[in-house]
Amino acid sequence: MTVVIFPEVLARAAQLPSDRTESEGSTLRELIEYICKRHSQLRTHLFYENGSFKEHFLLTCSGELVDLDHVPTPGSEVEIMLATSGGLDTDRLSNDEIRRYVRHITLPGVGRAGQLRLKKAKVLIVGTGGLGSPVCLYLAAAGVGTLGLIDFDVVESSNLQRQIVHGNSTLGMLKVESAKQRLQDLNADVQIDTYAATLDADNAIQLIGQYDLVVDGTDNFFSRYLVNDACVQLGKPLVYGAIYRFEGQMSVFNHRAGPCYRCIFPASPPPELAPNCSAGGVIGVLPGVVGLIQATEAIKLILDIGESLAGRLMRFDALTMRFSELRLRRRPDCPVCSANRSGTRVEPDGVSCADASPGRPRLAPDFYIKPRALESIMAQKDNNHVLLDVRDANELEVCQLPGVLHIPLDELTDRIGVLDPSQTHYLICYGGTRAERAASTLRDAGFAHVKVLEGSMKRWVRDVAPDMPIY
Repeated sequence: MTVVIFPEVLARAAQLPSDRTESEGSTLRELIEYICKRHSQLRTHLFYENGSFKEHFLLTCSGELVDLDHVPTPGSEVEIMLATSGGLDTDRLSNDEIRRYVRHITLPGVGRAGQLRLKKAKVLIVGTGGLGSPVCLYLAAAGVGTLGLIDFDVVESSNLQRQIVHGNSTLGMLKVESAKQRLQDLNADVQIDTYAATLDADNAIQLIGQYDLVVDGTDNFFSRYLVNDACVQLGKPLVYGAIYRFEGQMSVFNHRAGPCYRCIFPASPPPELAPNCSAGGVIGVLPGVVGLIQATEAIKLILDIGESLAGRLMRFDALTMRFSELRLRRRPDCPVCSANRSGTRVEPDGVSCADASPGRPRLAPDFYIKPRALESIMAQKDNNHVLLDVRDANELEVCQLPGVLHIPLDELTDRIGVLDPSQTHYLICYGGTRAERAASTLRDAGFAHVKVLEGSMKRWVRDVAPDMPIY
């Protein structure tokens, strides 16, 4: 028997009994088919209708990337991985700068010339949240001359568990301005350029083109693919990091003929396999570990020293305190960086996460109910309505409406028999997307009275219960 290891979110979505499953077969395809025959829902997640393996998964065996025809050695484990953002004198160093950076300058391979390279460097950090916080702090402390910070969000109390560049004194402030305030206190000689905006297809090329390299501190696939594609088009190295719960990933893309992000994951996972940190949680120290490695890689690229993570995907498991890595190669048919590409694009298709707000409603307007209207219905104590919360159990630990019936979205189809079609069901999640999918499931099953709480818990807290904690 061979053990096949699945991502936790896939095991849950496919209703596998465990994320480690024994299987039989001589090739990886046979091993996976053996499991799919016993758990039919797994097949739709892994394969297209024509039998092709979906691109947002990787197959590994004994730490090497493999394909479905690979024959594992006896006793080896097979793992399926899921695609889990000016005014300086740069010609010399002042005596004050030499004193500040003396621990750098005395390093073999750095010296005054290396410190001057750091001073001349321009680095764009996409996102000033969990990953961007340690990255910008350490790059500013190291004397990187110009840091660009782009983020549209404001500082909230729930950020402070992990976003260490912010503090209580900057709650409600734009994150880029909060970070700039802290960085200028840390190192007044560094120039901080801020962009209180969302990186999109209209501004990506113009912004990224001003910098020498980019550090990815994003938290959604749309932005991640956008940054990657723009970096490929402009020939800029991209320092990658991603976090989820207790695990992190790090690499360097588009550097010295190395692979880009789309070489590894040509397409993003579907929303149900892409929860964000809000829904899935993240241990507060994890972005510190991953962000510090990203900052280290950025400094190495600027100094042109050591061996970068280009061509390698480093993985960190905080629970077991283990690092591992996979060797990566450029994909000959990569849609962005291969010689056979039809044209480089900076308008990627991609989902943000399971709770990303869609660009437009997925259902007709009469399927939605506003928070105030639902509050009035709840006050009537009508026994004919059901508040159905489809989030994961850990999310209800933070906040929930009184009297909700809890059925996680990935269990709804199997437990639909416990619901009464004659009742009106009000669907609730974190941001609205999972509630919309649940409403579609109930509607397809013949439930005539279905409503989605518009904006779900995020909107409820904003409009009805501002003192309720949110994540």
